[in-house]
Amino acid sequence: MSEIAATTVHEAYAFACMKCGYGWEQSYEIEHHVDVHGHAFVVYTADGERVPSPLSTPTCGNCGGHVVRIMRAGRVAGVQELLRKQQTPQASESAKDRTVSTAATPDRHWRLSDLLHPFHRR
Repeated sequence: MSEIAATTVHEAYAFACMKCGYGWEQSYEIEHHVDVHGHAFVVYTADGERVPSPLSTPTCGNCGGHVVRIMRAGRVAGVQELLRKQQTPQASESAKDRTVSTAATPDRHWRLSDLLHPFHRR
């Protein structure tokens, strides 16, 4: 199919699986095209590869589930920052009382309970 025009926009979304609690963020390049017959169509790419629309049927990369909450970008990263601040020792604590976690956590992947924690009412 031949194209007449194309414009590209960049969008990012945060996702949380309602089945297993896995959270992630992904940015997309969205190419808006018009074919020779005047019909508009959209092509999504992520990390240089063509992918289906993240808004149609997102799939959890952890469990393969399709019940996925889509949120604006930064929601998952914002929760990660809150968790990082909670884990940072207070300046008033002595150095010997401080503990540092050596467990490596992968970037941009969190549990649903971590994502929803800031929204719980106290």
